[in-house]
Amino acid sequence: MNSVTDSFYELCGVDTIMKRLPEGVEKRFSNPEVSEECTGDLTVKITMITLFWVTVLIGALVLYLRQVYSSFSRNGVKHLTPIPFLGNVGKILLRQDHIAHDLSNLYHSFPEERFVGRYEFTREAVVIRDIELLKKITVKDFEYFLDHSVIGIESSFGRSLFFLKGEEWKEMRSALSPAFTSSKISLMVPFMVEVGDQMICTLKKQITNSRDNYVDVDVLDLTTRYSNDVIASCAFGLKTDSQTERNNELYLMSKSITDFTFTQFLLFFLMVNVPYLLKILDWELIPKKSQIFFKRLVLDTMKERELRNILRPDMIHLLMEAKKGKLSHDDIKPNDDAVGFATAVESTVGNKERNRVWTDDDLVAQALLFLFGGFESVSTSMNFALHELAVNPDVQERLAQEIREHDAKNDGKFDFKSIQDMPYLDMVVSEVLRKWPPNAVMDRVCTKDYNMGKPNNTAKNDFILKKGTSIIIPAFAFHHDPEFYPDPEKFDPERFSKENKHKINRFAYMPFGLGPRNCIGSRFALCDLKVMVYQVLKHIELSPCEKTCIPSKLVADNINLRLQGGHWLRFRMRK
Repeated sequence: MNSVTDSFYELCGVDTIMKRLPEGVEKRFSNPEVSEECTGDLTVKITMITLFWVTVLIGALVLYLRQVYSSFSRNGVKHLTPIPFLGNVGKILLRQDHIAHDLSNLYHSFPEERFVGRYEFTREAVVIRDIELLKKITVKDFEYFLDHSVIGIESSFGRSLFFLKGEEWKEMRSALSPAFTSSKISLMVPFMVEVGDQMICTLKKQITNSRDNYVDVDVLDLTTRYSNDVIASCAFGLKTDSQTERNNELYLMSKSITDFTFTQFLLFFLMVNVPYLLKILDWELIPKKSQIFFKRLVLDTMKERELRNILRPDMIHLLMEAKKGKLSHDDIKPNDDAVGFATAVESTVGNKERNRVWTDDDLVAQALLFLFGGFESVSTSMNFALHELAVNPDVQERLAQEIREHDAKNDGKFDFKSIQDMPYLDMVVSEVLRKWPPNAVMDRVCTKDYNMGKPNNTAKNDFILKKGTSIIIPAFAFHHDPEFYPDPEKFDPERFSKENKHKINRFAYMPFGLGPRNCIGSRFALCDLKVMVYQVLKHIELSPCEKTCIPSKLVADNINLRLQGGHWLRFRMRK
């Protein structure tokens, strides 16, 4: 036998076996005539040993998975049958269903439960179904659920408000809250109008130059470019025209950090559920090149403004004021809904004057978060707003009439007061955010053991949620629950009319989150969305085209809300 075979036999203990063979049998191994037969016997024995240990390993895995996947059952919490190792996320990972629909299926599968279980790989998570429990978790017992599930990100973005935890989050939220009041955001509306005028000018040229007096528009591309230019102006004080300058650097960099592809989503999902993989993969949520670009942009802009004493009421200015401790909490009104029904209620948690020391990474991270939310979340809402107006011509015409009346009364001017004076615009936007919530799924992590109460009315024992376990708030499912919204698939702005909106359970309406950890930028998002819709309908008539997705169906390969086949509509000049 060669040296490799000798080593293998030695590893398997063949020498020991041979020493124990009866006298005379060992000699057979040295006899060339029988060596092949003996080698075959040993191969069989080695195969049997290997099969034995493989069987033991499989048995151990089966017992382990049975133990892991029986946790909820042992505690009386209902759940769907998990797939080994994948848990209940197989359809998402295999791109068979969008995460919003996947969680809605779980939500509707157990109508009698207050909460249900979900296995993300082998990690437990609890999905909330009961409104009263949701209220306790997000408001009354908020201190138990202060943080998001995601771990820290080793980049500039990791210092953003979204990723911070505990007292550090409270401190940052307190410092930033005065920057996002209605009074501050109102000063940015003229910048939004300017960008909208620029977009309409481009659309008019395209329609005029077309043979058929209309153009079929990729609305996703249109709205992301509009959003980019609004962020450029309102955040960084830059003037860009992404509708005509298709490959300007800011747009390309913004797109690189907000294009959340399925691969990025998968890595992000693994990061949440298997955090040690983050370091193994050496993965960055934001590409290094983009981090360097935005860091230089933010810091250089601030430096220039300091040197030249430039004052412009945008986000860079507000961050500079926050750094100096010059933002006052006196401007914060907890129930400030001046920009519409969907405005997130500002909490007083952590709102006290603090002498925070700001680092460069802190400043850059908040600017990036502002960009991320404005570029992706707001443009997504714009996509669906225009889509619903196109496929619901009666709603479009009524809103266009309100716009015409406002335009005539105000000599064509649109400002912050206009947003407050247009009730049907608010009804339409509120219904868009109901049917297509920008935050379709939200999460929190339990920071200390918490008594969830009984999972249903027949359960005997309370369920104790262990520290470190995630809870999932399926906003999309709540927004499409017939108990709260009759005929939920119908686009019906009348739900939010003056006569009806008091019937809405505010804890079943969460386009910008719930409780103290809601979206700090809801006022900006609503202003931006309303300005865009106003300007488009003032000049453009929307209708479906051959590529319009009817009925609406979400793609399964993107964590963001995207329609199958894209967001295509036909644009004509309004007569």
